[in-house]
Order: sequence, then C-alpha cells, then structure tokens
Amino acid sequence: MNLDLNGKTALVTGGSDGIGKATANRLAAEGVDVIICARRKDHLETAAKDISKGKSSRVVPITCDVTKHDDIKNTVSKAIDLFGKLDILVNNAGRSLHGHFSEITDEIWQEDLELKLMGAIRFSRAVAPYMKQNGWGRIINVTTPGGKAPGPASVPTSVTRAAGIALTKEMSLDYAKDGILVNTVCVGLIKSAQHERSWSESNKNISLNEWYSEKGEPVPIGRFGEANEAADVIVFLASERSSYITGTAINVDGGSSAVT
Repeated sequence: MNLDLNGKTALVTGGSDGIGKATANRLAAEGVDVIICARRKDHLETAAKDISKGKSSRVVPITCDVTKHDDIKNTVSKAIDLFGKLDILVNNAGRSLHGHFSEITDEIWQEDLELKLMGAIRFSRAVAPYMKQNGWGRIINVTTPGGKAPGPASVPTSVTRAAGIALTKEMSLDYAKDGILVNTVCVGLIKSAQHERSWSESNKNISLNEWYSEKGEPVPIGRFGEANEAADVIVFLASERSSYITGTAINVDGGSSAVT
C-alpha cells in the first residue's frame, strides 16, 4: 500500500527505544524525515544511526525532557529550523507506572501527569500552528487500553492515559476543519526495554524469551506484541490512507481489553 508519506516530516517523542524507535524506523522507510527525541543523548544518537541505515531520509536526534516546557519549545524550534515544517507528531514518551491508590503520593501523580499528559499537550500546542498553516497534519498519541477500562492497582497510569484519550477526542474536534487528524493508539503488552528490566529484576532463572512467553499467556492472541506491530498502526494513522479517521482510540493489545 502506498502511504503517500514521502517528503513529510515527523517528530517522535520517546524515539530511542521500543515503539518510538520502531515508529521512527517505519516512517523513515516511507521517505519521512524524522526527528527523534529522548533524554539520554548517547542512546538517542545510537538509535538515530540505527534508523538511518539504508535509508535516504534524514533522522535527527534532539535531546529533550518532555516534562520541561523549555525543552519542548527548543525541540520544535530546532525541527522547524531544520525542515521548515512538521507534518506528523507522535506523542509516545512515557512509561508504565502503577500501584494501589493508597500508595500513590502527590509527587508520583504529578510526575506521571507531567510526563504523559502535559508532555503531549505541550508538544501538540507547539506543533499544531505549523500544521494548521499547511492545512495538513497528523497527531498520534500513544496511550493504553487501561485508560478505557482501568484494572485494580493501575494508578496513576490508567488515569493519565484516560486523560490522554479524552485529549485526543477533544483535539480531533477542534482541529478537524484545519486538516489535522488526531488519534490515539492504545497499546497493550508490547516488548520493550521496560519489560526487559522487569525480567532482569524478576529473580527467575529463565531466559527473556521464556519470560515473555509466560507473561504473554493471558493475552487472547497468546503472546506479547512486537514494537513493529504497534508502529505499523501508528504509521498508517500518520498517512494519507487514514484521511477519514480522526478522534479514534484503537486498541493494539492482542484482544486483551474488555472494551473496544
């Protein structure tokens, strides 16, 4: 399928690992110039080199802490200086943080809101005027099915992601007339560096693949998802082929969620 993305420019937050890196790789393969941002400069630069291999697209790493307003402004400013436009924004930065309601302090709540919700708000607010000027744009927020149907001991992530889903719907209505489509991909169990850390801390004498197999058994499909499987959906939503889709929250979770 021709996605008609050649010549577009994208910014992917949390672009040095997992879904973010896989998405940047897919976009670059489609002829998109990509800015990836994350906090760790060396890790980010390594990821940019990996993504660039065999591709003509430019892949530019920009160090950014998405919880810092000035970092976000500087990242968008550098992107515009480099490419003159931003067509696609993927708000992917975040991590899974969950516990019993009684255990979550104000500081943990605030940290999670700054990272997952306010980061997406600030990046979208900074990028949307350039998309509006060109009459074309795609904003894809990465959230989780837990934002639709929270489980026990799932805060603060379930609440923050619920806010991200609501943000997606609201923005889609505000910007539809400007040619800017806004959607969210609600990802379930996807292989990532965070899960690898969980495996290494599990004290179980099993390989990573065995750990993934064990943890993936409850998923209806019977396994963890691959980062590329989430990236494929994100890149489709970033393309011309998604021209009549906005305000949606699409589950990429192997059938795990209790709600659609």
